[in-house]
Amino acid sequence: MRFLATAQGLYYLAAGIWPILHIDSFQAVTGAKTDLWLVRTVGLLIAVIGAAVLAARKRPALSPEMFILAAGSALALGTIDVVYALRGVISRIYLLDAAPEAVLVSGWTLLWKRRKAAINQTV
Repeated sequence: MRFLATAQGLYYLAAGIWPILHIDSFQAVTGAKTDLWLVRTVGLLIAVIGAAVLAARKRPALSPEMFILAAGSALALGTIDVVYALRGVISRIYLLDAAPEAVLVSGWTLLWKRRKAAINQTV
């Protein structure tokens, strides 16, 4: 759990603060945006998720709340990446983000299944 939480936390922190620190390079890679306040808002929210996931990595076990936050945010962001990139609403470069998001969802789901199996063995 610690490795996955560290990876996601650092990835989300970097991705989230990028448009805050340098919107021009962010737009150079992802395409021009009209509502920069929205880009910055989403960036800050992603950074906050990253910080929460990083903080939770020190817990001894995966809590339901942590699973929902980590897997749910990766699922939501990955789905947005795929759906809107394929519809041509956002740049196809976002499809590159969909891959690590899918890995994160898979990793958290595997850990959750292992957690449930361990709990069932002790009952």
